[in-house]
This record gives sequence, structure tokens and C-alpha cells, in this order.
Amino acid sequence: MRLKQLILLLIFPLCGFGQSEFRIGNSKNKVVIPFKYINNLVFIPVNVNGEELTFLLDTGVEQTILFSLDEQNEVKLFEVEKLKLRGLGSKDAIDSYKSSKNKVQIADLIDTNHEIYIILDQDFNFSSQVGIEVNGIIGYNFFRNHLVEINYERRKIYVYDHNNEKFNAKLKRKYTKDSITLEEHKPYYISTVTADNQSIASKLLIDTGNSDAFWIFPEKTEKIKIPQKNIDDYLGRGFSGSVYGKRGRLDSFAFGNYTFKNPLVTFPDSLSVKSVNFVPDRVGSVGGEVISRFTIVFDYMNQLIYTKPNSHIKDLFQFNMSGIEVAHAGLEWVKQTEDDHLIGGVKVYTDAHDEQIKNNLKVHFELKPIFKVASVRPGSEAEKAGVKIDDQIIRINHQLAHGLDIQHINELLKSEEGRIIELEVERKGRTLKFRFPLKIII
Repeated sequence: MRLKQLILLLIFPLCGFGQSEFRIGNSKNKVVIPFKYINNLVFIPVNVNGEELTFLLDTGVEQTILFSLDEQNEVKLFEVEKLKLRGLGSKDAIDSYKSSKNKVQIADLIDTNHEIYIILDQDFNFSSQVGIEVNGIIGYNFFRNHLVEINYERRKIYVYDHNNEKFNAKLKRKYTKDSITLEEHKPYYISTVTADNQSIASKLLIDTGNSDAFWIFPEKTEKIKIPQKNIDDYLGRGFSGSVYGKRGRLDSFAFGNYTFKNPLVTFPDSLSVKSVNFVPDRVGSVGGEVISRFTIVFDYMNQLIYTKPNSHIKDLFQFNMSGIEVAHAGLEWVKQTEDDHLIGGVKVYTDAHDEQIKNNLKVHFELKPIFKVASVRPGSEAEKAGVKIDDQIIRINHQLAHGLDIQHINELLKSEEGRIIELEVERKGRTLKFRFPLKIII
């Protein structure tokens, strides 16, 4: 599955905005933050009042959101008050809480007066969709006072003071500069979109928390129409419920100094966005599938971005051709057998049952991930083969599922048209096998 759809986007609290402010806590005017990169999304380590957590870095949100804590996470929160949040989805605003005067530290970036919004509804826990524990989302406050470079190839974020002369000189030499606007504390960019051989100037939210390439809200523009060749799809879950829509391709659109041909485009339906308070003239979003093809620098103070294409700039816009979305469904103990005699210095693992072989093996258990089918697209090859929601995946193309991760599974399911997927699943205590091709439908 493609996580664009899951995390989402556009949070609109029914309250004011605080005075959180990060400062660089060293003398170097620079902070380096390693991140995990999963399905075009950036996850960073965040320390909240002494507790180590993991947050999605999302330019598409205004406030810092905390929504998933297990029994081992005991975060102290201060000055808590109740309020409402709303965003993408078909339901009404949900109950939440606001906490003030928190200490939040990300490497050497420190804020001692950070506001955090807490969501207790565990239905919004999207950790299962990325295969790691995710505790929250951080947005505007991370970007507001510094130059922030996201280097997707190095998997590192660099935060600079604006007076860092060496870095400013590098920006002038090597990067393309574009103007943005900051509206409701989010960055917007004017892109040239080509649809039906017509070029249209389009105002898009730059949204690192959306892993799709490109979103268009059809009710906000008459010039960009849903392509005739499209599919209906479940897009994921927002703060206010499930998000549905269509997917297709447009002729092209431009970002930075590059024009992308035949990009995949998502069109959320009107019910899913009924609670969103759109800024004037906005028609859509540009997401991680595009942004991650650049090294990008955000300069909120001067309302600028700088971009430099990386080695993925010409990658094709691929789509999950299987019709199934896969989710992490917890952990289970798996029996492993280890050869007591190394072969070429490599430990050999086997499911051997022969008694002579067993005598040379050490048996131990390891916690391994469980994967289940989270959704099946109607009319897809997987549905035709008989795959159903909640099937527990045992093997994919003869590989044990517990040896894979979400990223590798998703890459397999969008790899190439015609590739055969062989799926072995467990359903209500029975083992079933399915075989179907990957097929381009848009």
C-alpha cells in the first residue's frame, strides 16, 4: 500500500496557536537529525519531557500531535485542557486535549515551551501501516525559525541558522529557488499543471506527510477534471474518518525546475473533505512521492524553498498493481533453528525435521512481524483470485512474510506489470494459496 493516504494531513484545531519555538542548543549553528524513510514519509526521533518517541515530520500540519502511546511510554504532560480537532474524513470533529509548557528535544534542537495536542482515540494509530511505532506528528514549529534541509538520499535532516554563511552560499550555487506562501502556518506553491493539453497555474500545499505524488480536490477547480481512465479507491484514514476517492494520471505538472510526465494523481471525494477549511485558491497538494526526488530546503521566514534533484528524479510513478493493502498486525514468536557448525562463516537457518540434522542445530525463538491484508480493491486481480480482508500473510513469492517489512512488500506489489504474485495466507485456521498478476489499470 502507499501510505500517502494514511497519515493525513490538514489538521484544523478549533482554538488558538501557541508560542512554541525551537532553538539550536550548540555553538555550531547546525543540527543533524537522522530519520527513517518509509513509503515516502520521514520519521524522526523526538524526546518529549524526557521520553523518547517517534514522530512523522509533516509540513501539512500546524500543531504537534501526540496520538499513540503504549504501556511503556509514560509521558508527563502539563497544563492540559480539552478541545476539538477536525481534518480529512467524513466524520465530525473529535475530542482531544492541549498541553502547554512541554520540553521537546530533537537532537540539539530544543523547545522548552512546546504545545502538544493529544488524541486518545487509538483508532487513529497508524503504526501498523508503516511497520514501526509512531507516536505523533510534528509540523510548523519544527520549520518556523530555521533553514531546514531534508536530504532523502542521505536519510538526514540538517537544520541551520539563517546566518550560516557557508550554507547560504551553497544554496545560491547549487539549488533552484522558488517562492512559497505561508497560510495557516503551512507552505503553498504555485505549480503548472497540464491536463487535457491545457496548462493551469495551480496552488498546492507542499505536504511531506502525504506519501502520494499529487492530490487534486475536484470541487475546487473546474479546469482539472478527473481522467476518464481512473479507479475508485480507499485512500486511508484522516483525523475525522476514512478517506475515499479516485486515482488516475494527468499529463504533467512542474515542481522545482523539473516537469513530471504522466504523474499519478489522487482525487479525494467531497464527503471526505467536507470539514476542511481550505485557504483561498488552493486546489490540491504535492506529496512525498515528488518531494523525495529532491533535496529540499524550507525557509519559512523568507517564504522560500530551495530544491535540487536527486538520483530518483526520473523514476516512474508506480502504482500498487495488486489491489491489496498490507498492514503490520503485531508480533509473534517464531521458532528458528540455527546450525551449530557455520558454513563459510554464515549461520544457516532451516526448518529441517530430520533427526540427524536436528542434533547439530540450536533451536531458539524470535519475535517476528505479522502482516495482514488491510483492504482489497474491488475488481482487482487479488480480489478475483480470492484474497480477502484480514487474511494473515504467511509467504509472498515463496519468501516468509516475517522476514520482510512494509517497505519491501509495497515495493514488490508495484514492481512491474505482469509479475506474478504468489500469496500464501492463513484464514480461520486454514492455509490458502493464491496466484495473480500485477496489472496496470491506470
